[in-house]
Amino acid sequence: MIKRSSTLFLRGVSLKPDVPKNRFPFSIPAISNLNLKLNKHVTFLVGENGSGKSTILEALADRIGFNAMGGTKHHRFTEEYETELANYLLLQKDPRLPVSQGFFFRAESFFNLSGYIDEHGNPKYWGGKELLKQSHGESFLSAFNNQFREGLFLLDEPEAALSPQRQLSLLAIMNGMEKEGKSQLIIATHSPILLAYPGADIFLLDENGITKVKYEETEHYQITKGFLDNPDKYFKLLFKS
Repeated sequence: MIKRSSTLFLRGVSLKPDVPKNRFPFSIPAISNLNLKLNKHVTFLVGENGSGKSTILEALADRIGFNAMGGTKHHRFTEEYETELANYLLLQKDPRLPVSQGFFFRAESFFNLSGYIDEHGNPKYWGGKELLKQSHGESFLSAFNNQFREGLFLLDEPEAALSPQRQLSLLAIMNGMEKEGKSQLIIATHSPILLAYPGADIFLLDENGITKVKYEETEHYQITKGFLDNPDKYFKLLFKS
């Protein structure tokens, strides 16, 4: 049984009252009604494409001081990039903890971050091998295994280059981090494997805003289970002329 610490880097995320709700991204229901209560060391954000998951994580990273394209506060491999949403975020932080300690893992731009690290960093801090000389999935795991220790970790679709077996490896890494009690993870994902992580909070982002749900209530679980139980049923619906 994991002994969970009550110490969290972030306790909540909400919006300032003067938000311009008539334009993107503030017009997205989950963002216009943003009020996340963070009570667990692992929190998942789920929802359809365009529901605001990545936009919220990107703005959080920017607001905290991480590179908004991925990495830590020290990784500046692109021109300074700011998100408008970041300027309107209110963070409920633990004043005893350095919230800027951690990592923003952004799957879509990790290739660019890898090139920057290989050129300017030290491979020994990333497993001893240049990231671009590994497969995409291997480089993901090099980051998880070597950089994920203490701090606040924002992960945007970390499963993107991971096989099912490697996703299980990530679950084991997350479990080790939680046992240490020195980290907090907020993860946007479509993976039913990752979402099964025990004890995590799952928030659904949709046209109704943000709702806390159980694992079995997510479409990720229901569609995956339904398809695996009876794929022919889905094929008949999908391929009907």
